[in-house]
Amino acid sequence: MWHRDGTRTGSRSPAANRREFLKAAAGAVAVPYVITSAALGAGDRPAASERIVMGGIGIGNMGSGDMGAFLGRGDVQYVAVCDVRKGVREGARGRANQRYGNSDCKAYNDFQELLARDDIDAVHVATPDHWHALIVVAACRTGKDAYCQKPETRTLREGRLMVDAARRYGCVVSGGSQRVLEDYRGVVNQCWGGELGTIKSINVNVGPLPKPCNLAGEPVPDGFDWDRWLGPAPWAPYHPYRCSGSYAINGTSWRSFSDYSGGGMTDWGAHHFGGATFAVDVRELEPEEVVYHNDHGREHLTYRYPNGLLLYHNHPGAGNLQVEGTPGEKREAKPVPTYKGQGGIYGDFIECCKTREKPFRDIELAVHTATVSHLGLIAYELKRSLKWDQAAQEFPGDDEANRLVDRARREPWVL
Repeated sequence: MWHRDGTRTGSRSPAANRREFLKAAAGAVAVPYVITSAALGAGDRPAASERIVMGGIGIGNMGSGDMGAFLGRGDVQYVAVCDVRKGVREGARGRANQRYGNSDCKAYNDFQELLARDDIDAVHVATPDHWHALIVVAACRTGKDAYCQKPETRTLREGRLMVDAARRYGCVVSGGSQRVLEDYRGVVNQCWGGELGTIKSINVNVGPLPKPCNLAGEPVPDGFDWDRWLGPAPWAPYHPYRCSGSYAINGTSWRSFSDYSGGGMTDWGAHHFGGATFAVDVRELEPEEVVYHNDHGREHLTYRYPNGLLLYHNHPGAGNLQVEGTPGEKREAKPVPTYKGQGGIYGDFIECCKTREKPFRDIELAVHTATVSHLGLIAYELKRSLKWDQAAQEFPGDDEANRLVDRARREPWVL
């Protein structure tokens, strides 16, 4: 288990071991080692013992962007990549090696082999959504901190398992939506600044909902481990649209299909619901009720929070992140939480890996946001209103809804 000083119960941290090696090597006159300026730190680059050693799991599209952000930091040493597509992982390995001018970066098809390395402090995870929880929980069990792309979960049950793993193993786990703070700062400042008075409601417009994938099979490309890409999802034939990482949610990417994603409701919902719940300061809560509406074929939702605040989804006539306050009332301003360290949400994660603080998008806050999306998906699927018990993580007395709290997974990829 990690402690706040960066050590683990029962073992020394890799950083501590590197520091001891450098001290011993520097103090031994006769040893045939040369301690380079890169190892000891030069200019703005920290010594190797002070860098976070990282690996990436899922390196296409957003994963490539995440990799670039971490690779560009002087306080990170990027040593491993994992992807089920050979061309993608080999390209990522070459990118890391070019950055450092060496051939040290290793490439893996199996994320478990990467996680088995005890010299890696942290990983970033940017696989399709149906893999997120499995990999993050496994990372925590090996004592590794994790930065997980949004949406962090594919089901309601996964969220609590991720939070429990992070707390049990003392790991820093950050969700990945940069838009929560950066895109919606205007409405956040209005709400936290008190100028809107007491906040009564906020609306989020987002979609579409996911759909089944019935695409015909095609030959699997060489170098693509299709069975591992599917992982815990139901077996299905390969089709390029089924696994495309395109950001479109129109039936041409995995984000469109219910076996792998919650569609726009979770994909963009992670951003919009995240920004909305942050703005109105209910990040630490989950709705206690979801009210389903169908006005002449136009479906929308009202979420009720325990403190009385209302969160609307696709409320007719309302704009995205439109806030209803109390006209004429002025509340005392509150300081707005923000990132730690330097470099946006990525720098926030790295800083917290060092200090053992909770990051801005701590996994528990990220899970509360994902819960909003999943509750909405279930209400739309059942076409009725629901009660939700945050403490018990269940729909009280509702067997039909409780069957949708989680999904079946293919062996051996179970949680």
